[in-house]
Amino acid sequence: MFPGDFATAPQGNTEALIGYWVMGAVAVCGAVLSLALVRPWGRRVPAGLIAVPAGIAAIGMTLWGFTYFAMQYLLAAERVVSSPAFAAKDAHPQAAWGLFWYSLFLLWGITLGIAAWQRLRSARR
Repeated sequence: MFPGDFATAPQGNTEALIGYWVMGAVAVCGAVLSLALVRPWGRRVPAGLIAVPAGIAAIGMTLWGFTYFAMQYLLAAERVVSSPAFAAKDAHPQAAWGLFWYSLFLLWGITLGIAAWQRLRSARR
């Protein structure tokens, strides 16, 4: 939720509530939803209630990962310039971790989309 240095994250109660508890609950719900796509107990839930939110999440994660690589391409091709506020972060050696994490988002989005599609296909049979 708070990219960059953890010390620069907002320290107010509202930010902590949203950033840690709400996003943590969303992550747990996403994990249960993903498991419902592939586990036998998920067959008790109608396919649309599982596959549609999973498909929306898959599109979001895939776009999140893809747009990072599109941005990196545009930066490398010098079609855009990093703003002064982010230039130091973009030049930092740890910026290479973005390739790893955004590759995971791309992979997670694609695989979640495949699982949701398979769940819908199996429900039609």
